[in-house]
Amino acid sequence: MVATVAALLVALAAMIVSLGVGDFPMPLSDVLTVLLGGQGSTRRSAYVVLDLRLPRALGALAVGAAFGLSGAIVQRVVRNPLASPDVVGINAGAAVVAVFLVVVLGAGPHAVALGALAGAVATAAAIYLLSRRRGVTGYRLVLVGIGVTAMLSSVTAYLLNIANIYTAEQAAIWLSGSLAGRTWAQVVPVLIALAVLLPVALRLAGPLRALELGDDLARALGTRAEHARAGLLLTAVALAAVATAAAGPIAFVALAAPQIARRLVRERGLALVTSAAVGAALLAVADLAARRLLAPVELPVGVLTTVLGAPLLVWLLARANHVGRTG
Repeated sequence: MVATVAALLVALAAMIVSLGVGDFPMPLSDVLTVLLGGQGSTRRSAYVVLDLRLPRALGALAVGAAFGLSGAIVQRVVRNPLASPDVVGINAGAAVVAVFLVVVLGAGPHAVALGALAGAVATAAAIYLLSRRRGVTGYRLVLVGIGVTAMLSSVTAYLLNIANIYTAEQAAIWLSGSLAGRTWAQVVPVLIALAVLLPVALRLAGPLRALELGDDLARALGTRAEHARAGLLLTAVALAAVATAAAGPIAFVALAAPQIARRLVRERGLALVTSAAVGAALLAVADLAARRLLAPVELPVGVLTTVLGAPLLVWLLARANHVGRTG
């Protein structure tokens, strides 16, 4: 519980700081006055904080929490710390549909978001069906997901190659993962998804410990392994799909947040909530850093999470090789 509260405090602090920095810097006192609805705030300050900066800052928390929770569910269900939505193909499915809509159809941002959501869900369903053979094992699910990711990534690369420079740039910005210019229309669906799916995930988390023992033992303990796994994976896919539709395929948050949470809490019952809190903190801090590291030039947050997340993946692979397993 302490670790979860600490992660939430870090996320909240990063959000408040991000509300005060930018082309129109504001002191912390003015930011808090606007947030608390104080009489001393000006119309300009209220517009900058509430309409321009708050959707992005709150979006970072919501998207990060959704990715963190989704990654925690996937890793525990497939019993593999290297698994996450961006590794097993969900983000690749969203990306290929989004790039197709931008490059071929010239679609706008709302159509791209809906297409990314549909692509993520359809890809996850295809991976699940391809992985079925007298049930679904985590090992087979990861292998199929990696293969599907490679295939879809090649299609995305082809679409970018045939696009003109302008549309290719648009698609590349979305593919890098960014929270810049996010509005309430893009943030509110993620908040609603979190409000609905977090309780669902906690409700479905009961069989997780049995699933981690293996399907045979889980069935011996009375757990309907296939139904439990399908429900949990569906929840994880929905979280990752909504987050990807809102901000693009931001890499490594879903991979890193559960790994950090596992090292902060010993109680498995708190691991999902802690993963969501850590994911929110990670993305909020990363987005703030992406805005200010090279100011006035702003980096897409997905670039920063990739730079920081790649060494973590290498470390996890090296550790798995050292101990002779992937869990």
